[in-house]
Amino acid sequence: MTGWGKLRAHFDWPLGICMVVLVTVGLANLYSATATTTLTLVRQQLGWLVLGFGVFLVTATLDYRLFYRLAYPLYGAGLLALLLVLLVGKSVNASQRWLELFGFAIQPSEPMKVLLILALAKYLHDDPTVEERTLRHVLIPFLLVLAPVVLVLRQPDLGTALLILLLFVSIMLLTKLRLRAVLTLLLAVIAASPLIWSYVLRDYQKRRIYTFLDPSSDPGGSGWHSRQSILAVGSGGWTGKGYLQGTQNRLHFLPERWTDFPFAVWAEEWGFLGSVALLAVYVVLVLLAVRLASQARDRFGAVLCVGVAALLFWHTVFSIGMVTGTIPVVGVTLPFVSYGGSSMMTTMCATGLLMNASVRRSSY
Repeated sequence: MTGWGKLRAHFDWPLGICMVVLVTVGLANLYSATATTTLTLVRQQLGWLVLGFGVFLVTATLDYRLFYRLAYPLYGAGLLALLLVLLVGKSVNASQRWLELFGFAIQPSEPMKVLLILALAKYLHDDPTVEERTLRHVLIPFLLVLAPVVLVLRQPDLGTALLILLLFVSIMLLTKLRLRAVLTLLLAVIAASPLIWSYVLRDYQKRRIYTFLDPSSDPGGSGWHSRQSILAVGSGGWTGKGYLQGTQNRLHFLPERWTDFPFAVWAEEWGFLGSVALLAVYVVLVLLAVRLASQARDRFGAVLCVGVAALLFWHTVFSIGMVTGTIPVVGVTLPFVSYGGSSMMTTMCATGLLMNASVRRSSY
């Protein structure tokens, strides 16, 4: 049976329905966020969705073992793209994160997350270790993670760097890592914190952390984003103001409302109940990925599913945390909902890999 035939015969409907619901919410929310300005972004997002659906079909139907064989070359290509960003990348707002290809701006740090998951899955699949892992066993996976983290921090993009590190931590915690090794890593991070603060973080990133700790310190400057998003979420009440009726959104008080703060638009218009319903879809999607990890036929598939679950989970936590003021603003997209081609392609690719793992649970 061909890959397409397997997909039709064993399509994971709960996974597919979650994806369609989130994509629909994203388009409706983007239309609301841009209705008073321009609908160009909606048309562009529709184009990205068509391409993203193609990526989803390709990753869902290709031979599962092909991703295993190509994991390291794909990882190497991702590192090369990150290096090219620093050399010839497009600079926007003091950040150099994009490559111009055929008239499109591509952000290589987004697909790098999926490529890293594939590389870690291959390494852990090939690693014969069955007992609890020590720091020695973590060294190579840590080096796989360190390279993209350093390149991403140079852009600079603190949010993506943190997400990559959290992907690594989430995967390694499920690989029988010894408690002593975990504590040693935590102590190393704590010891390195002063150096990171002094030599890695930029001034505007430090100001965002200061503002997070004291929101009233700069309400019209670095605290503007967080303050306005919290007002939007709170003003939604239990049931919201209604679709296209959000005042914070329509009066343009909400900054970056179609990329970093789309949840504020949704919460203002649909209220607490609508927000809980949207979060429930994300929870179901993450739980489906975790369930697929437990049913995978090999370690590669299990780590792959855990990595995608962690990717979706941490993206959602960061994005909603920024909007509600529970974490500093670090510029992280909400999966399927935020505007952006690189983000949409990456999320669709990750979901396609989940579907691939689901379809092939009983294929080999």
